[in-house]
Amino acid sequence: MVLPGVYAPQEDTALLADALADEALPVAAAVLDVGTGTGALALEAARRGARVTAVDVSWRAVCTARLNAARAGLPLRVRHGNLFTPVLGETFDLVLTNPPYVPSPHGGRRPRGAARAWDAGHDGRLLLDRICRQAPGLLRPGGVLLLVQSALSDPGSTVGQLREAGLKAAVTRRQRIAFGPVVRGREGWLRHRGLLSATDNEEELVVVRAERPV
Repeated sequence: MVLPGVYAPQEDTALLADALADEALPVAAAVLDVGTGTGALALEAARRGARVTAVDVSWRAVCTARLNAARAGLPLRVRHGNLFTPVLGETFDLVLTNPPYVPSPHGGRRPRGAARAWDAGHDGRLLLDRICRQAPGLLRPGGVLLLVQSALSDPGSTVGQLREAGLKAAVTRRQRIAFGPVVRGREGWLRHRGLLSATDNEEELVVVRAERPV
């Protein structure tokens, strides 16, 4: 179920779900899904017996995730709030996040409505940099962060920042997809900025995996 204004699962969701499927979770693992949207990824973890907390800044997304958990008959703790604020002081075996990552010609203007799910500032890193700073402190020893983003928003910076925080980080998955409506709508601007070449007709998605050493 997807309520109006909530980000529907797309190729980035599926790519992150594939990465999740490859993770060996501890028994009754504590999992956090940040920017849960419909709760699709959180419910995938819950199906594997994890104790899952899902967070979203959108009340519509919170309601959607709760409805989908009820329909699936799966336990899911859903919290409303900005990134990691609702779980301060807690730690997790696995943190999942599909944050906004599309560079925006609107710069630092605060996105409204559905655009909050994709607009991420002039360089696409408005939330990515915050995640890189804050997520390492939520991981237990041996804990893993799985993050999906676009190549348009500099995965190398994500990997570099997570390594500087003491995590073992690398891009573990890549997938090229046709331009969606958001990228297509700002294609000229992205080419002008050099984020797309004159011949690019696809966007590359990547999964970054970062692990806290035991």
